[in-house]
Amino acid sequence: MKVSLISLGCSKNLVDSEFILGTLKSGGARFTTDPADADLIIVNTCGFIEDAKRESIDAILSAVESGKRVIVVGCLVERYKEELQKEIPEVEAYFGTESWKELASYLGIKSVSNPTRILSTSSYAYLKIAEGCNRLCSFCAIPSIRGKHRSKPVEDLLREAQYLVDQGVKEIVIVSQDTGFYGKDIYGEFKLVDLLKKLEKLEGLLWIRLLYLYPTEVSDDLLEFLANSEKVVPYLDIPLQHISSEVLKSMRRGYTESFVRNLVEKIHKKLPQATLRTTFIVGYPKETDKDFEKLVSFVEEGFFTWMGVFTYSPEEGTPAFPLGDPIPDEVKKERAQLLMEVQNRITRRKLETFKGKTFKVLVDGFSEEFSFLPIGRISFQAPEVDGVVYLESEISLKPGDVVEVFIDRSSDYDLAGRVLKKL
Repeated sequence: MKVSLISLGCSKNLVDSEFILGTLKSGGARFTTDPADADLIIVNTCGFIEDAKRESIDAILSAVESGKRVIVVGCLVERYKEELQKEIPEVEAYFGTESWKELASYLGIKSVSNPTRILSTSSYAYLKIAEGCNRLCSFCAIPSIRGKHRSKPVEDLLREAQYLVDQGVKEIVIVSQDTGFYGKDIYGEFKLVDLLKKLEKLEGLLWIRLLYLYPTEVSDDLLEFLANSEKVVPYLDIPLQHISSEVLKSMRRGYTESFVRNLVEKIHKKLPQATLRTTFIVGYPKETDKDFEKLVSFVEEGFFTWMGVFTYSPEEGTPAFPLGDPIPDEVKKERAQLLMEVQNRITRRKLETFKGKTFKVLVDGFSEEFSFLPIGRISFQAPEVDGVVYLESEISLKPGDVVEVFIDRSSDYDLAGRVLKKL
């Protein structure tokens, strides 16, 4: 059986896809990146917000139109299995999240208790340290899709991380729905720093990166550890969602504007070399023009190097759903565009300060637009979501190489530089 797997959504979903591939490979399946060359197409869906749901539906319909066997798994199925079965009966089978064992059984493949991941990345890989979320944010359907927070034991994560390093991975990117909450459910106390201390002892690992830290769990202990760690980069991805206390209260985020300001100021004081990434939601039902103007002013203060913006999507079953969707889509889009324009100016100015300096760069691969042009990242650039460094090199490069680069150009989002030597 030759399988083509289409993985949609977040990095956490990508980890699930890699475990699916590993499970199927253990049963003798072969793989292809071309659905037209496959016997079976598996679509791992996202069901988080409206745009993601639409993308997943389009991918399912496209797979069905190919005439191949199609199986659909993931978050969208977890939320809408009955509706999907009714509306798209051409799909052979539907499975929810974390369902690779059930999928293997359905396909007649002997179940493997600890399947080995088949990596879809090279120089970096994601390490999902927990599943689910205990937060009750009013706009979010994740707890109903993924369930309560469930941390993976430290020992299991260390084994998985060692496997990743053995595969040539140079950067481990730690992900979960609520990374700072790690360990509380199974150890009775937060264990993220303890986990990081063990991970950084792995030989051959260049960087460890943290994504998805809930604001209230960015502890002093974590900041002090980051200030002295040799491998865990001072990069903090902290989704704030808004700055207006009124909007935050309705969102059930559990903090206020003053908390956010104190947090970012504390981070820059304790960790002056820190790179901050955040995400905001615009167009939330309770967001007034004044609330949005406050958010714009906050972003203009320049705390963040990187930022993402989502337009509010009303999701069935969430506490905010009864509030309706009073803000027109065109207003949401205008707000999102304006906020990104503000941040883009800030990012451009920050990137300009790196010109004329030398940095350690991890080579990720080659440009999609110019296949001969190698690209990489500096430690303040997370894979897939931040900018890259375009590399001019007289020496042959491959993914996983670490090089010293002189930065001589910058743009709105990316950098470019000349490779001086391999490290």
